[in-house]
Amino acid sequence: MTDLRLGALGFGLRGSLARVAHRPGRGSRVTVVAEHDPAQRDRAADRIPGVRTVDDHHEVVDDPDVDAVLVLTPDHTHADIACRALRAGKPVLVEKPLDITIERCDLILRTAHETGTRLYVGHNMRHMPVIRLMRDIIARGGIGTVKTVWVRHFVGYGGDWYFKDWHAERRCTTGLLLQKGAHDIDVLHWLAEGFTERVQALGGLMVYGDNPHRRAPGEPKTDDWYTKDGHWPAHTQRSLNPVIDVEDVSLVNMRLDNGVLAAYQQCHFTPDYWRNYTVIGDAGRLENFGDGPGAVVKVWNSRRSGQRDRADAEYPVPAVDEDAEHGGADPLLIDEFLRFVRDGGRTDTSPVAARMAVAAGFRATQSLRDGGTPLDVPPLDPELVAYFERGQVREEA
Repeated sequence: MTDLRLGALGFGLRGSLARVAHRPGRGSRVTVVAEHDPAQRDRAADRIPGVRTVDDHHEVVDDPDVDAVLVLTPDHTHADIACRALRAGKPVLVEKPLDITIERCDLILRTAHETGTRLYVGHNMRHMPVIRLMRDIIARGGIGTVKTVWVRHFVGYGGDWYFKDWHAERRCTTGLLLQKGAHDIDVLHWLAEGFTERVQALGGLMVYGDNPHRRAPGEPKTDDWYTKDGHWPAHTQRSLNPVIDVEDVSLVNMRLDNGVLAAYQQCHFTPDYWRNYTVIGDAGRLENFGDGPGAVVKVWNSRRSGQRDRADAEYPVPAVDEDAEHGGADPLLIDEFLRFVRDGGRTDTSPVAARMAVAAGFRATQSLRDGGTPLDVPPLDPELVAYFERGQVREEA
């Protein structure tokens, strides 16, 4: 099988996805990386043997020797770059979130529809073992019909990963309720098999907003911007982004279009870093304890009782290679993208679902900043829904 020649646009935090996609002799190789930061270009050249680096993404999009592109740039740039690549006939993987507003997400989907170029969205959590396990339990009726879903996201490294660069700025993300929450909202939708139609949210900038230790505009992050064991408690963080105008804690209530009620909570100054999902059906409930190797999903469904640590069924989360990114999800995401570029067809990730996750996060952020006003989430154009549900195949005349 001839390797697909991939171009990576951006080599920041998600440059790891380009490294995973570089598989010479095994289906794909990253031949060129576009990155405006010289230090990151050097990093890409060091991490991907033989790769060519450039400072302009247009060189990659317009290159006839590039078969498909990975859009790994900051969120607010996704629509402009992805649409250019789609119009150039290059299949595109867009890192999540799809973009930072509903309108820009819809622009990407409309462009994919108009051009017929294949669009894939990097919602890698749909490939995480813990998520697949919970979905399988639900699909085989382990808790009956889903009625409510509660998600708590403890972002233990929030001060490192999200308040020291562009993630901390509304102009680049809308807010972390969208940027970080798009993952969990998408998973919530997938487990409940519905999309959010109404939201109500509260939140605030409770810790990092009072921290005066900011870098000067244009000053790069320090070499020790992230350490696994340091920078704790949260108020001891230093060299934060010059601008911080996003919330570090948020709470959202959601009503889905199938009647399911859901709640999502996100905090960026916890000591632990993991996600907790509780899914309750009309015949039981499940909950995960941990979200990586060594974690377990417990199911209570045989009888009523008081608190029981020992559940009716316990399912260990499957182990993955120690160095596999995101609990083994990233390699599986790239597998699916490469298959989709070559053969087309339906995928476990969904451009429609990616748009709906952004739409819910965007409207929830508006609600939060308006004091908790309930807001409706606009649906997607039915023609686009049908197109992507067919696996991006045009309807026969």
